[in-house]
Amino acid sequence: MNDYHGEIRFSITASSEDEVTAEMPIQAGILNPFGTVHAGATLWFADVTATRLVLAGREPSQGMKGFPLAINLNANLAGNQTEGAFHARARYVKRGRTVSVVRTLVTGQDDRLIADVTTSHVAAK
Repeated sequence: MNDYHGEIRFSITASSEDEVTAEMPIQAGILNPFGTVHAGATLWFADVTATRLVLAGREPSQGMKGFPLAINLNANLAGNQTEGAFHARARYVKRGRTVSVVRTLVTGQDDRLIADVTTSHVAAK
């Protein structure tokens, strides 16, 4: 039986009501066997950045009302890299009372596109 583990960490670098940006350093805990960033780590990074946008400055807490649950995720993985950092920029496609749609672009070195991710979120009750 194989045992897998990893560590994903990133920082929010800027946040406004219309946009959230973040940076994720590329480190051993998120690499796949080819030495590039695992697709799951890239998607997690994009999804959490989008979630922070929809949270509108509120700090998440376990069981909180209104937490923006992702109900759909569409991703186009366009590139990858082995070192440096990924940057994410989340912006609204539609900010709704019930459902919000967010597009998050993940870029790498020299602003090269890594992933184009669109998520839909609904507030938990």
